[in-house]
Amino acid sequence: MVIYSPEVEAKMAQASAARRAANAINKKAQHGARSQQIEGAYELYQKAQVAEEIYRKSYERVQGLFEKGVVSEQKRDEVEAQYQAAAATTRAAKSQYDMAVAGARAEDKEAAAAQVARVDGIIEEINLARDERYLTSPVDGEVAERFPKTGELVGQGSPIMSIVDLKDMWFTFAVREDMLRDITVGKMLKVRVPALGDELYDVKVTHIRAMGTYATWRSTQQNGGYDVRTFDVKAKPVKPIQNLRPGMTAILVESRK
Repeated sequence: MVIYSPEVEAKMAQASAARRAANAINKKAQHGARSQQIEGAYELYQKAQVAEEIYRKSYERVQGLFEKGVVSEQKRDEVEAQYQAAAATTRAAKSQYDMAVAGARAEDKEAAAAQVARVDGIIEEINLARDERYLTSPVDGEVAERFPKTGELVGQGSPIMSIVDLKDMWFTFAVREDMLRDITVGKMLKVRVPALGDELYDVKVTHIRAMGTYATWRSTQQNGGYDVRTFDVKAKPVKPIQNLRPGMTAILVESRK
């Protein structure tokens, strides 16, 4: 039997989407930047270098003119500031290019891999919950009764069906204690099952216990009498009995040593 759980299916859908996202992040971290990104970073670095070289030459010319007293100090300072800014831009572009070539840091790669592992753990947990939807009987047998109907809600711990193990056969008899003299554990008995005909079957007593909730035979004598209790006697067939079904009546015929 399979129990449908919409909550479990919804969690699996969410976890699957998270797994795809984690895989994408992990691949990006492990493989580094794409070749187009590296080429773009390199071109920006080259452009910054060219601009820095132009500002450097401009600054050297203006510095020479300043030393000759041709340009003012303010003009020289403005050109120098432009040159310094261009140099800073070049360093920044170089840093971006180096990062693109080197790819993600080791810490970023570890974090991405850990994210994938975490999502895998969630999926594994959900798969265990999905496996619990499949109900498997611990024994081979026959379904005697099924309690919930198709489409009904089933609470945790609620019984689903009753399974009868047809290989585990036994008979029970309610015997008054004054009739237990010849019946002991291990004793061989002969019984007849009316539903199966007149054939006699050998059974072995495996259990005897007092039945606390069964009728007690009360003594009517005031002197020397006693209450007679009823005992539950359980006996198992020595050999499998073909066509024996749960609930069939068995009649105790005789006992033997």
